[in-house]
Amino acid sequence: MRHRIYDSKYHFLTFFDDQTGAYLRTGILEDRKDTGVDPFMASFPHLIDVGIMGHCAHGKSGLCAKAGIGCYQSGRTVEAPNMALEDFAEIVRQCAGKVNQFALGGRGDPDMHEHFGEILALCREHHIVPNFTTSGFGLTEEHAALCARYCGAVAVSWYRSSYTLDAIQMLLAAGVRTNIHYVLGRNSIDEALDRLEHNTFPAGINAVVFLLHKPVGQGSRENVLDPDDPRLARFFALLDHNTLPYKLGLDSCTIPGVVNHCANLELAALDTCEGARFSCYISADLVMLPCSFDQERRYGVSLRDHSIQEAWDSPQFDAFRAPLRAACPTCPQREVCMGGCPLKPEIVLCRRGQRTT
Repeated sequence: MRHRIYDSKYHFLTFFDDQTGAYLRTGILEDRKDTGVDPFMASFPHLIDVGIMGHCAHGKSGLCAKAGIGCYQSGRTVEAPNMALEDFAEIVRQCAGKVNQFALGGRGDPDMHEHFGEILALCREHHIVPNFTTSGFGLTEEHAALCARYCGAVAVSWYRSSYTLDAIQMLLAAGVRTNIHYVLGRNSIDEALDRLEHNTFPAGINAVVFLLHKPVGQGSRENVLDPDDPRLARFFALLDHNTLPYKLGLDSCTIPGVVNHCANLELAALDTCEGARFSCYISADLVMLPCSFDQERRYGVSLRDHSIQEAWDSPQFDAFRAPLRAACPTCPQREVCMGGCPLKPEIVLCRRGQRTT
């Protein structure tokens, strides 16, 4: 099914195909004509990262750290309740007809939630496509069958383990569009280069999506990639000339690096930080944030006291948007990257003289 939403506040259209995941957004419309000017934000989030998990069996096992991943949600040390089913149902109710997709997540594997199947079904009943990322640690064939029935895509985090590979094969066998999520930091970029250059990621996957390491939670500052790291030029060159049998993707945190290194990618098709512009995060205890990496909750709004719309329109969310509106005013690529991450400027892959963040 194809969904069409007109944003009457900011005057643009979006189209979403829930079978393919294709998403199209027009520029700002004047007299029904596209001006070519991208809207800065939407009047309601288009994608919400719903943190249904409050605790993580995989993190508690120590396997996350063993794989060299510093969990930004501190899954090894923090124990909290999972999101209640009735709370999730209320989020769905407020989002019906406005939101295209939920990215289910939080502090743990969503497939380990006690109401996993009901959560997926609730999404589809309200024409919202659920997607999620899992370590694969506790994934079962029953889970894979539910994913095939309800999910748009499932990503398996690259933990370099037998359960990683088993989960990928289980999902592929069930007919699920399967991606790999790969955290890119100083300690992992060499392996990424080797696997891309020699095509050694598992066969049959839809895409490898690279997520930039952030110094949040258990994530260390020492593992942050330096913009001058010569390995980055090799990495982005591989993305710029992809000849692999699967897609290559990046999180929006990496867009400044794309701007500085890639000549063949269509920049108009990329979105920089969508936080508080087109997406947001809701924690298991119902605090809404522009981005899940705000673990200090500087910009948080409680949904116990406010609606999603009120949180979206709040001073906290406006404060998060402020640097994205104003950063790097003299840079010719300002509209593409908007200065990069407002939370952690040290991860921004840019050394341009015009940078102000």
